[in-house]
Amino acid sequence: MNIVEIGQKVAQKRVSLGLSQERLAKLSDLSRSTIHHLEHGTLHEIGAAKLFKLLSLLDIRLKTEDEISKSHALEMASRSASVSYRTTISPQELENSLITGKIEPRTISHLATLIDELPLSLIVLVVKEISERHKVPPKKIWSHIYSWANQFKSPRLAWQ
Repeated sequence: MNIVEIGQKVAQKRVSLGLSQERLAKLSDLSRSTIHHLEHGTLHEIGAAKLFKLLSLLDIRLKTEDEISKSHALEMASRSASVSYRTTISPQELENSLITGKIEPRTISHLATLIDELPLSLIVLVVKEISERHKVPPKKIWSHIYSWANQFKSPRLAWQ
């Protein structure tokens, strides 16, 4: 669940309880503006303690779990890295490249897309999935990713 979804739940719960944004703000010790921005998905920052206090007040529970099954992360990453291209990189090709560090010339753009555009949380799950399946140290896979990011001159701050 992301902050936009949380905001939608807060709005639904607030309305179902018959509370105005102003009243909820007073009850939760937050500003009405914070409640408004949270509910409309435009809130830039809210501390965890404040958010948990609000959710507790409204009896909204957050459930922690992997959003993407670790057995599907590689497949999802290969599909996402291929979406803008006529050719695709198969899960097996992606897996092989991440294990060996070798790049097939026809997959350079796919790997650049993976490095520059895929959600970092998905990349983490891919590394975990491959590492566990093949007993390859995650550090080795990460070193290939960092090397490619450097080679491709990735602008993504995570790789710098």
